[in-house]
Amino acid sequence: MPTASTLSRLAEIAEDQWGLITRRQADAARIPPATFTRLVGSGVLERVTHGVYKLAGVPPADHLDLRAAWLQLAPEVPAWKRTAEQGVVSHRSAAALYSIGDLPADRHEFTLPVRKQSRRPDVRLHVGPLDDGDWIALRGLPVTRPSRIAADLLAERTDPQAVGQLVTDAIQGVFDYPGTFARRLAPYASQLGLRKGDGLATLRWLLELIDDQHAGQWMDEAEQSLHGSRTGARSS
Repeated sequence: MPTASTLSRLAEIAEDQWGLITRRQADAARIPPATFTRLVGSGVLERVTHGVYKLAGVPPADHLDLRAAWLQLAPEVPAWKRTAEQGVVSHRSAAALYSIGDLPADRHEFTLPVRKQSRRPDVRLHVGPLDDGDWIALRGLPVTRPSRIAADLLAERTDPQAVGQLVTDAIQGVFDYPGTFARRLAPYASQLGLRKGDGLATLRWLLELIDDQHAGQWMDEAEQSLHGSRTGARSS
């Protein structure tokens, strides 16, 4: 039987990781490999994926497989100590966390600032800069904002109508704002046959694909946001 001290160390780590713990974290907590193996064999720890385990009796968290895949990206680093350097949930996986759009999230997608590889066929890693304004903490995970999701999907030439649905859902849910979308989508205007750098035209074009009744109001908000930013920049 594991000692109370061992169980306490496991629980302390897993408490802020949705009941999950990695083998590397257990090693860092000085839990002997033989003890860890016995805990798995006795059912105290349940294997979720390679190197990631769940404490028995803890209700499974939502998006459990995604959370476990994220922990695998830096298995030695506790969730509460991580930054964007260790990976941010992005693309379709991020959209699924917000419940926006209708694109299938059949792989776990993450963006990191430096190149990294995964042996898992159901994990896709992207490389790109991650500014503080590009992501937020959502359900305990670092997740790209909807405006960044839309930009990433357009960069991959995802069906524009699917991106338009995501944008519409995000604005309706107040997960992001029209002005933020206009600024973030500006680099993809020419890709869609619009004037280069015209974020407002890009946003309008995507919204027109969905024909939402609030599109006019959202475009007014986007224009006010962009014009206000330019006025402030000139006056300073």
